[in-house]
Amino acid sequence: MQKMTRDEMARRVARDIPEGAYVNLGIGLPTRIANYLPADKEIFLHSENGLLGMGPKPAPGEEDPELINAGKEQVTLLKGGCFFHHGDSFAMMRGGHLDICVLGAYQVSACGDLANWSTGAPDAIPAVGGAMDLAIGARQVFVMMDHLTRDGQSKLVESCSYPLTGVGCVSRIYTDLAVIDITPQGPVVREIFNGLPAQELQRITPVTLNFEPLAESA
Repeated sequence: MQKMTRDEMARRVARDIPEGAYVNLGIGLPTRIANYLPADKEIFLHSENGLLGMGPKPAPGEEDPELINAGKEQVTLLKGGCFFHHGDSFAMMRGGHLDICVLGAYQVSACGDLANWSTGAPDAIPAVGGAMDLAIGARQVFVMMDHLTRDGQSKLVESCSYPLTGVGCVSRIYTDLAVIDITPQGPVVREIFNGLPAQELQRITPVTLNFEPLAESA
């Protein structure tokens, strides 16, 4: 089973972000998407610590230690970009002013419930952060995650066993194997990567998948 790399996943998500969109890229894997957004598209990247107009990761030697995203990673600021109080930033998130957020996840349910802040372990630190605000405030919630855990369990499940971040909020999932939309009729596979047979994707995924319409990607 040939899986997409992290950067290939980021490039694939970047293709679906439209011109003029206001987008929040969640901590971790989704931040890579900024490196693959086309320069000829005007896309406004938002960070909950109070940035709008972020660019890609800075080149070596051009880092600004005072310019970071919510994950404390150094970023660039495009021409016209701005920074502001995080209270204003959360007002943007909660007020429905973001078109898309892209978040990582531990689990997503067949009906679009999101669990991405805790595995429920007894020693877990409660730290849902801005993900809860993004999950309910963004107009579309994309999830970017591995299809399987390290021990081979699907992260797309019938119902989440981990603490929820949001209920019924996920609209599309990008895994290292496929692109899957969450619809009122259930998960619909839009694309399968690297020639993986549909039957194999269904075998490793414990929810009923709809494969029409379906596109295959190399």
